[in-house]
Amino acid sequence: MNAKQTKIAVVTGAGSGIGRAVAVELLRAGWSVALAGRRAEPLEETAALVPEAPSVAVRTDVARPEEVATLFASVRERFGRLDLLFNNAGTFGPGGVPVEELAYEAWRHVVDTNLNGAFLCAQAAFRQMKEQDPQGGRIINNGSISAHAPRPQSIAYTATKHAMTGLTKSLSLDGRAYRIACGQIDIGNAATDMTSGMRAGTPQANGELAVEPVMDAVDVARTVRHMAELPLDANVQFATVMATAMPYVGRG
Repeated sequence: MNAKQTKIAVVTGAGSGIGRAVAVELLRAGWSVALAGRRAEPLEETAALVPEAPSVAVRTDVARPEEVATLFASVRERFGRLDLLFNNAGTFGPGGVPVEELAYEAWRHVVDTNLNGAFLCAQAAFRQMKEQDPQGGRIINNGSISAHAPRPQSIAYTATKHAMTGLTKSLSLDGRAYRIACGQIDIGNAATDMTSGMRAGTPQANGELAVEPVMDAVDVARTVRHMAELPLDANVQFATVMATAMPYVGRG
């Protein structure tokens, strides 16, 4: 990919985990990347992993409309256009809390980050992709295995990831007229800080604790890159990337 072909991406939640892995994969492949996240220092650490590649770190809380607006304005000012949004920022929330004990504030925090934040970023990206010349671009939403099947005591996270599927389908439909493609990647047990507890044991549907297999986040990043680099007349609508032996398919 030469300078004339350089494409521009926004990656939310780019300071750690899947977001960092995807940002690094894109930067190494010749993309220019705007790194978004709530804390500046981890974003700068991500950028430093590929120092020769063009990137910009923008501290952003995706649940705040004004901060999302600033993020996408910064991308327009720095790069001039937008080819990809990887809508990745999210939180699991307080795991292991029974439904009847989950505080509304905890529910609201997960919904604000995972769903409202994803909508705000998708809306801003959609506007820019519709208005730019040449028109179009791609949005990839980070769903989850939880978009298909819940874990015990994870009602807020699961509800938002099911909602992400509806967001993906609506964006795909509404984007057709403007060459805006939208797909979703559903990830199961990538080795990140969020899944570190799985190595000690995580609750199963039968009430037992079990150690679950994990996979390298780099393998997720390669899949996102494949989705991102398709021509706009092709789209991976839904992809599931998971640790091969995790308890999801069948009975475990």
